[in-house]
Amino acid sequence: MNAAYVLVVDDEPDIRQLVKEILEDEGYQVATAGSAAAAREARRRRCPDLILLDIWMPDEDGVTLLKEWSENDANRCPVVMISGHGTVETAVEATRLGAIDFIEKPLSMAKLLVTVRQVLAESTAKTAQSLPPTATEPLEPIGHSRWLVELRKQIRRLAASESRVLFSGEAGSGKTCFARYLHTLSERRRGPLVELAAGEKAAVELFGYEDTPGRLEAASNGTLVLDEVADLEPEAQIRLASALEKQGFQRIDGSRSQPLTTRIIALTRIDLAAAVRAGHFREDLYYHLNVVPVPIPPLREHIEDIPDLLNFYVNHLVEQQSLPYRRFSVAAQNRLRNYAWPGNVRELRNLVQRLLILGERLEITVSEVDNTLTASAPTGEMDAATSLPNLSLDRPLREAREEFERLYLQHQLKRAAGSVARLARLTGMERTHLYRKLRALGIDPKENA
Repeated sequence: MNAAYVLVVDDEPDIRQLVKEILEDEGYQVATAGSAAAAREARRRRCPDLILLDIWMPDEDGVTLLKEWSENDANRCPVVMISGHGTVETAVEATRLGAIDFIEKPLSMAKLLVTVRQVLAESTAKTAQSLPPTATEPLEPIGHSRWLVELRKQIRRLAASESRVLFSGEAGSGKTCFARYLHTLSERRRGPLVELAAGEKAAVELFGYEDTPGRLEAASNGTLVLDEVADLEPEAQIRLASALEKQGFQRIDGSRSQPLTTRIIALTRIDLAAAVRAGHFREDLYYHLNVVPVPIPPLREHIEDIPDLLNFYVNHLVEQQSLPYRRFSVAAQNRLRNYAWPGNVRELRNLVQRLLILGERLEITVSEVDNTLTASAPTGEMDAATSLPNLSLDRPLREAREEFERLYLQHQLKRAAGSVARLARLTGMERTHLYRKLRALGIDPKENA
């Protein structure tokens, strides 16, 4: 695990060298720049975790440089301003532009170190809080089954290493939960956790452009969780295999090599080895990602964890969404232990949410569970003749067409297991148009997996 990377920008060589030596003694990685032009170049080469920026420099002042950087949100990192001629107006302007703190010269090294530690700690905390809003999995996987106990032990062992991990399992089985759990146990928990769903334009998302770093750099010294890696476009597969081989990469339109300091955890719901044999996935990338394979079984294979999961999600939804508290009867729990759970843990969570929203009594009965399971059965499991009458024809053509398109795409998403790449092949639609259509209809591919 690499230490935090700090860029020191100051036109005084003695100060640059002094700050560099002190920070390196504290275990940080440090680069220096003596001018605005050199700072831009250093920042392009590698995105820092923190910039210490002098205000007064001979070519361009630090506030001008800060303003330039603050206008590029995709490449923003914490900045602490340094000045021997600071004024209240300058400090206010720097803060307005996004500076985290302001340190005066002559520098107090004790204050400098405290500031660096605090800013980096706050940045890490913000990253930890920036999980996607749909992230409803618990921090630690819930359950006491023998399989889950052993898997937690395995994750703790993997957390002590830097090995790449490939989690495989059905949609909704908890792969993302285990990937986040691995990150939070590892030394990389001090770094960012970045998640990316593979798909169209994944190469751009991963590697970025010369003026806009991608997700690999955003996750420097941390972890990148690459969801549905089998859906990576060919260009992204080639570039990622090369990056893992060389432990470095170039941005899409760049010429400089960037160090790869990110741990990659890949997730897949399909058999990647079969995809390799079928010619759909690069063999070299498969072996780079599949250093430690970790299969996640479907919920129906560890049903003894269902009571724990039900209890967790009831409490979680009551706390997070202020839903009314309800409890499952023993008969209702037994009914759910005998259910097939095609949508796995994600389906269980959605079921609990519906029951809390729609129910009135304190106890959730087995009949209520049965009615909810029937009402939420996938369209594909119902006869078209019985499902289509739910589509009202007594409405304007545009509304009826939108409702049909929504039902059709949700049905096809079930067949595609939530993969937009496979959905495009099933529907014969171009993926860019398909993404726009899904957004317009309010369809989240992951929720329809």
